[in-house]
Amino acid sequence: MVYYAHISADGQRRQTVAEHLEGTATLCWEFAADFDAGESGELAGLTHDHGKCTEGFQNRLLRGGPRVDHATAGALLCDKQNPFAAICVAGHHTGLPDFGNRKVDRPSDNTFCGKMKRGAEQHYLEQCGDSGVKLPPLSRSVPPIKSNLQASFWTRMLYSCLVDADFLDTEAFMNGDRGRGGYDDMETLLTRLEAHIAPWRDPKTELNRLRCEILNTCLESGSKPKGVYTLTVPTGGGKTVASLAFALRHVVAHGMRRVVYVIPYTSIIEQNAQVFRDILGDGNVLEHHANVTFDLSDGASPEETRRALATENWDMPVVVTTAVQLFESIYANRSSKCRKLHNLANSVIIFDEAQMLPLVHLKPCTAAMASLTEQFHSTVVLCTATQPSLDDLLRDYAPSCPVTELCPQTAALYDKFRRVCFRQAGTLTDEALAEELSGQEQVLCIVNSRKAAQTVFARLPREGSFHLSTLMVPAQRQALLREIRQRLKDGLPCRVVSTSLIEAGVDVDFPAVYRELAGLDSVLQAAGRCNREGNRPADESIVTVFERTELPPLLFRTAVGAAREALSGDRNPGAPETMDRYFRSLRDLTGTAIDKQGVVDAFERGIAGCGLPFRTVAEKFHLIDQNTRTVYVPFGNGKALLEQLQTQGGTRALYRKLGRYAVSVYDQHFQALYAAGALLTAKDIPALDSDSAILNDMTLYNETMGLSLEPETGKAEFI
Repeated sequence: MVYYAHISADGQRRQTVAEHLEGTATLCWEFAADFDAGESGELAGLTHDHGKCTEGFQNRLLRGGPRVDHATAGALLCDKQNPFAAICVAGHHTGLPDFGNRKVDRPSDNTFCGKMKRGAEQHYLEQCGDSGVKLPPLSRSVPPIKSNLQASFWTRMLYSCLVDADFLDTEAFMNGDRGRGGYDDMETLLTRLEAHIAPWRDPKTELNRLRCEILNTCLESGSKPKGVYTLTVPTGGGKTVASLAFALRHVVAHGMRRVVYVIPYTSIIEQNAQVFRDILGDGNVLEHHANVTFDLSDGASPEETRRALATENWDMPVVVTTAVQLFESIYANRSSKCRKLHNLANSVIIFDEAQMLPLVHLKPCTAAMASLTEQFHSTVVLCTATQPSLDDLLRDYAPSCPVTELCPQTAALYDKFRRVCFRQAGTLTDEALAEELSGQEQVLCIVNSRKAAQTVFARLPREGSFHLSTLMVPAQRQALLREIRQRLKDGLPCRVVSTSLIEAGVDVDFPAVYRELAGLDSVLQAAGRCNREGNRPADESIVTVFERTELPPLLFRTAVGAAREALSGDRNPGAPETMDRYFRSLRDLTGTAIDKQGVVDAFERGIAGCGLPFRTVAEKFHLIDQNTRTVYVPFGNGKALLEQLQTQGGTRALYRKLGRYAVSVYDQHFQALYAAGALLTAKDIPALDSDSAILNDMTLYNETMGLSLEPETGKAEFI
């Protein structure tokens, strides 16, 4: 009997199970070979759809019969040789399950061991006919694994190979070539980069000479062995292009696959991705984060289609993404998130602004970095102007990969790039702070909460004063920033009070900056908004660090405590030794809280007797707490877009545009607005999801302060 795996959409073509298994196995072997797991990949590919060789599945495929479990039979077959591959087969549609416990799990348990017992009891394997595929000789084909944590990474990476191979083989049969591939090779990209930087080789200024030295050092380091590197370069040192130069030279030297650039904020990612596109060509750079959507409709261009497909598995030469996207994929269990992971193997992964990784998740993030280098032949670069101390954690999880600095930092180098002087002002009342700000024509003040921003702003002269908050829609903030930049350029009065939103990737240049004490990394980010272009003497460009009389928000207190200790004795916040002292103090104060959700321990020790708890960890791990909801505001062009949503329904392209008119609020504030009748929800507008709403009372939106969170009074509550 011939068993079929797929039927084309027009019903004219059929793919046999044997054809699909062999095609998937070939791809899976190729993907897994990047981390010495080709045999395991081939085994998973040859067994994953063995359960389609049943009358039940053929009835489902050919006659529209009921759904059947076609994964468990293949897992049972695979389990005889390689239990790790078997887990991948069992979950190739439904997601990696918790492994469970072979001794105590019952057939009814929703674990891998439970599924295997249930499948054996119901004789899933015996019901299968002959697929016509010959399995490889008996071999566990699993490389040496030193811990359960390593086993979890290895299994998830193999799972990624399988699900991507399965999707790609099915896609090729169903649709033919949909536009994947066609990218330039890495040698070509390196040549383009070298041509781009060639005019820089004859620097005319001292600063440009130093930037060239850093760039050349990174290029020369490209031939160094794979491993873990740091690139600690002062602000203004050109680390974005320098790190890309190292990565491309390194990829070419070692025959690696791609470069993955990981960035903490979407505000930075967009500008960095554009820099890379300008250098390497638009078709070779994938920008992938929550705010990017692509059109896959029939009218989409080949380039749009190719880019959209690449977001599924990251098969482009250069990928620019966020830390959230990367780490939540690494600890995910669903096929849609895990599919891309194997393309991290044998690649260069650059973590820009590594100090911005959430401290409460530092241990699982570091463990993942270490695994990429030690298990999957990748190179990791921690790229920042303020290098956190991660050496001990990296040594714990990747003892064979010492951490090496690409550009050995010196006090002289930091002094050459110094653009500001720091002043510690101690504790200031809001009145005293406002008085100091009012006495300056152009000044930026950054505080730790939206409430503080409102309080300080209210005490400033109205003329030439501006307030920035995340309670304003992005479109309005961007318009205000354009006005602020123009006033700065024209020499007009410009006093800005903002939360930390202005610190990351916002191109403004003030002659003076005030920063409420926070983490030293934030203080230095704020300092980057002062004398940004280096057009003023450093001694005349003052960054004032102060504390308010009110306690900082709970979220900031540990970082503030560490910063206060690091700055004791009037130490320079910008000195590398001060930053090192800060990060060590922060780690000491945080203690075991660097793995808030116990992710590493869950894999190292198991949970309630369950080894490899993939599903449980995936449900728990979120790099950023998902406790906010979206309120769309009919402000400016947002009004017409929201009318379109209500009358025509939502599309990905429309929601992307609406992001410019959205405010994120905590759930308690969302509920208060809803209770006051100020929101339209999915009950009113079906196109909305359950976590979003439209503001229908514009008296609660103020162009100066943003969205009010106290609907009864119209008075904003900022936290």
